[in-house]
Amino acid sequence: MGGGLLLGALSGCVAGNPPPPTTSVAPSALSAGNTAPAPTPSKRSPPAPRALPEPTTASPEPGVTEFSAAVGPVTPELAERMTPTSWREGCPVALADLRYLTVSHRTFDGGVATGELVVHADVADGVVEVFHDLFDAGYPIRSMRLVDDFGGDDDASMAADNTSAFNCRPVAGTDRWSEHAYGRALDLNPVENPWVSGDAVEPPAGAEFASRPAVAGVIAPDDATVRAFLAAGWLWGGYWTGPVDHQHFSTTGT
Repeated sequence: MGGGLLLGALSGCVAGNPPPPTTSVAPSALSAGNTAPAPTPSKRSPPAPRALPEPTTASPEPGVTEFSAAVGPVTPELAERMTPTSWREGCPVALADLRYLTVSHRTFDGGVATGELVVHADVADGVVEVFHDLFDAGYPIRSMRLVDDFGGDDDASMAADNTSAFNCRPVAGTDRWSEHAYGRALDLNPVENPWVSGDAVEPPAGAEFASRPAVAGVIAPDDATVRAFLAAGWLWGGYWTGPVDHQHFSTTGT
C-alpha cells in the first residue's frame, strides 16, 4: 500500500541504545516462518517478571524541521536484536517479510526526533506516508522504539508510552495470533490512548485520558490521525464498541 514515496536521508539517530544481542540467529530464520503459536507475554495480560532495560524518551534533534524516513530489510544484526523477544521460531511471518523503518516524528516539547518500527513489507511504504502526514499535522509522539527494548513485553512498552508495531504474540486469552504478529498493527501513544473495558484501563497511567480530553497526543474520531491511517487502509480500534482500544490501528480492523 501507498507506494511511490521518495524517502529522505535520516538526520539523526534513534534515541536509546539497543540492548546487546543475546542469541544467535540461524541464516534460515531470515526467510522461514511457521504458524505454530509460541508462548509470549500478550497484550492486556500480566507480564512475567523480568529485568528490563531502562526506558528512555527520544531526544529532540536540534534544528531538524523536515520529515525524513528510511525503509530497510531485517539485517542479521537486527535479527539478533529481535530474537527471541519480538520474533522466534514458530512466528507466522518470516523475518525476510518484515521491514525496519526509521521515521521522523514530532515530540511533546515541540522538537523533532527519529523513531523506529518493524512492520510487514507489504505495508511499509504506507506506514511511512502515515507518519509523514502525522508529522505535517504536528501530532506528537512520546517514544517510538522496538518492543525488544522492553524485553518483548507489551505491557512494559505501553507503560512507557511507547509506540510500536511488530510483536509476535497472540491475542490476550486466546491461541489466535494478534495482527501485531504479522506486522500489520500498530499502537500509538498508549498512555494518551488507552485500552478501555468498563472500569479497566491499560496501561493504568492512561486512566486520566479514558474520558478522551482534547489534549496533545489524544486521538479523536475522524481527526487527522485517524484520517491518515484510514487513507493507508488502516482501521482504528477507537471505533470498537467494547472493549475500545484507542491506541490500536490495523489493516484488518482487529
